Amino acid sequence: MKKYRMKSNAPEVSILLGTYNPDISYLESSVKSIVNQTFTDWELLILDDGSDMDVARQIHKMKYLDPRIRCIRIKHHRGLAAVLNSGLKIARGRYIARMDDDDVSLPQRLQKETDFLKTHPAYGWVGCCALLFDEDGVWGKADRPQKPDEKSFLHSSPYIHPSVLFRGEVLKKNHGYNTAPACARCEDYELFMRLHAGHYRGYNLQEALFEYREDRNNLHRSFRYCLYEMLIRRKWFSRLQILSLSTVYYVYKPLFVWLMTLFAPGAAQKIRISRNVRDHLQTRAPRHE
Repeated sequence: MKKYRMKSNAPEVSILLGTYNPDISYLESSVKSIVNQTFTDWELLILDDGSDMDVARQIHKMKYLDPRIRCIRIKHHRGLAAVLNSGLKIARGRYIARMDDDDVSLPQRLQKETDFLKTHPAYGWVGCCALLFDEDGVWGKADRPQKPDEKSFLHSSPYIHPSVLFRGEVLKKNHGYNTAPACARCEDYELFMRLHAGHYRGYNLQEALFEYREDRNNLHRSFRYCLYEMLIRRKWFSRLQILSLSTVYYVYKPLFVWLMTLFAPGAAQKIRISRNVRDHLQTRAPRHE
């Protein structure tokens, strides 16, 4: 790992990484993937959302990996949306990148995303595709549309949230993340639909610059969060003018999928795998290290 001397002026990119009682080995891998970026003008804000004290101490040690890392502890657990908004208030960068505590950014992610926003002023943010991995290696690929439009939101979010780099003013002008309880676990989906409704647009680089940790066998999702997503879909599909008799199924899709995981888990898993696994990844591949 290269040593880096902190600049006195504000960095170009601020990376917001919210975490709560994480697996420390996963968190360390995520942090090191930022430290090893080819793009170097960044600060990483590790936002500890009220983790247990023994875990909090280990999180705090992450700042010693690189002088560009800042660890901020929030005493009481508030949820991801509130924590990201707290980070947004103290972020110094012109651009705001997201990162989760168990994923990995491949080395050129920030460089390519920053280059894109600098040369494409019409877009408010940029994301990318991702490799899906678990303990056994890469098992699939999550592709996303290059230029999402309103109808791209019907199936699911057309952006992989932790892979996205925003223009800071876009997030701040639109008041960041919605902290309402009904947006829990869907704060990114709600944010992107809200931004699209405000006539902002995003873009997805058509290459995998990110590794997204996801257990291919984990289908469980609580009824409460599926209900929340349904309500968010109903609200924003209407505002995006994509709600009709032909699309009403997509409003209730989260509940249908929840029922499938209870009564037909095999079928639910096949749908999930067919959506994410590409022909060239039918067998597990080694991860990038």
